[in-house]
Amino acid sequence: MKETSVRLAVNLGYWGAGNDAGNLALAREADKLGYSVVWAAEAYGSDVPTVLSWIAAQTNQIDIGAAVMQIPARTPAATAMTAATLDTLSGGRFRLGLGVSGPQVSEGWHGVRFDHPLGRTREYVDIVRMALSRKKVRYDGKHYQLPLPDGPGKALQLTVHGARQDLPVYIASVGPKNLELTGEIADGWLAIFFAPDYAPESLAYVKAGREKVGKTMEGFDVVPSMGLVVGDDLAACAEPLRPNAALYIGGMGSREKNFYNQLAVRMGYADAAAKVQNLFLDRKYREAAAAVPAEFVDSTSLIGPKERIAEKMQAYAELGVTTLSISPSGADMDQRIAALRTAVEALDLAGVGE
Repeated sequence: MKETSVRLAVNLGYWGAGNDAGNLALAREADKLGYSVVWAAEAYGSDVPTVLSWIAAQTNQIDIGAAVMQIPARTPAATAMTAATLDTLSGGRFRLGLGVSGPQVSEGWHGVRFDHPLGRTREYVDIVRMALSRKKVRYDGKHYQLPLPDGPGKALQLTVHGARQDLPVYIASVGPKNLELTGEIADGWLAIFFAPDYAPESLAYVKAGREKVGKTMEGFDVVPSMGLVVGDDLAACAEPLRPNAALYIGGMGSREKNFYNQLAVRMGYADAAAKVQNLFLDRKYREAAAAVPAEFVDSTSLIGPKERIAEKMQAYAELGVTTLSISPSGADMDQRIAALRTAVEALDLAGVGE
């Protein structure tokens, strides 16, 4: 695959876990260092738009990105309103990332049935784009109908002026069919557990989606999110990243339906994925983290000394990654900020930065 230039981003994850001031410091430092975007997440705690508006008000040039705003949490029109507002308030710095979440959050927290996720995502993005284009919203889909056909509602037009009509839409996708849909309807892919050995298979699905609509990968943003730990001892560097991997492989979903667990299986870690899930669901969280294979952590993260990280960045560029979204770990804030700076130096050493 043709080597591309790579930008850096920082992923702050979820808010409200006692790390708020530190996350703001990371966002400000990333802004000064020339990082392209700062992403925030939501599950069933902090919401993305509030966090991003707070960050946008205290940064100057870095983009603010939702990774992700949950599709079951908002109507598509509400998402368009929020996206337009954030884009206007930030001076055109907003990136809209969307995802269907999972059955437990969708049905248990939002009260929305987790059915037909692909069809819902397609229609959702259609309506969001239609609203952002400031056309009157009329939509007759299988999952969404606007206006409702049997009531007093009428087709309405977004009243926010100044927001970009073509602001970038990203989709967080894991499974093959959703990856293909992402290539077809989105401007970028928010990836997780992106490993060089398995990534070409995932990217092939995205590329197939692009080809369905007569597009290439040119201009499409491939954004894997990964932990960053700088140090000489690889085993020690991997340790702080194990709990997050165990959370996703073991706890993000039920025993029957966990998309991240299924991804780990497709990546060749079937036995380990089953063990991690069993331990996690039995509330043996430390044991679950310890059961995550070192190879899995290494292949899906940036760990080690600067030179090793630079080599990994070069490999990602050769695969077609365009934005590396990193979550820096460290014993304190000074170490996390130092890791942000090391990533910039590593990218320069790799010779693949813009």
